Amino acid sequence: MSGSGAHGESAGTSRGVAHNARVWNYWLGGKNNYLVDREVGDRVTSMYPAIGQVARADREFLGRAVRFLAGEAGIRQFLDIGTGLPTVDNTHEVAQRVAPESRIVYVDNDPIVLAHARALLTSSPEGVTDYVDADAHDPHTILRAAARTLDFEQPVAIMMLGILNFIVDTGQAGAIVRQLLDAVPSGSFLAVTHPTLELGGEGNAAAMRFWNDHATPPIVARTRDEFAQFFDTLDLLEPGIVSCSRWRIDAKPGEEPAEVAQFGAVGRKP
Repeated sequence: MSGSGAHGESAGTSRGVAHNARVWNYWLGGKNNYLVDREVGDRVTSMYPAIGQVARADREFLGRAVRFLAGEAGIRQFLDIGTGLPTVDNTHEVAQRVAPESRIVYVDNDPIVLAHARALLTSSPEGVTDYVDADAHDPHTILRAAARTLDFEQPVAIMMLGILNFIVDTGQAGAIVRQLLDAVPSGSFLAVTHPTLELGGEGNAAAMRFWNDHATPPIVARTRDEFAQFFDTLDLLEPGIVSCSRWRIDAKPGEEPAEVAQFGAVGRKP
């Protein structure tokens, strides 16, 4: 189970139903959550104790991916879909630390996420940070609104960390990725993380069923082959599709962090 964003039905303000952005915030040690979120989060943790490791590994992947994109890859524009509640080292902070002129557009459809983002996520003086209220199921609206800030004639890094798992239909998820990639030029990048029942994640199946019965939005895991389809028109960067905890880590052989049941990959549009 994973997710940094809150896409699906707009129940983000309800205190009676656990919501992904707030539960994810709880797993990351944040305080922007309600009792129902903590109760569901604790129940999921009791069923799948590794979920906290997944949340932290996903966040660390974001840092490594954005540092690479803003540094070695020279990207200066980021479209972060499924922002989630602000925490430490958000996309714009990492990117603007490397390149202060970076322009970042965050996308979410949870009013709580958007309110916190506008209050807390401030840009460097040289760069720009903007926010779009839109659903991941609606790439047309995302692209139209993001064009206020991003120049789609220049390369863009599309960040979709823990969000495609909330687009339950795999065909629809793939179509959304293709529409987003069609809008950006050669030299752009796609970064994705996604939960799986592989990589030791078999125990997550029951937790996902519990989530879908007691929280929102519904979630789905995908196989390596299904995940790979999101990159079928891209050049996958080394090390390819791996556990997100092991993507481009700085560790000696034999000292790598444990795998988590969350794929991570970055691809470049040729």
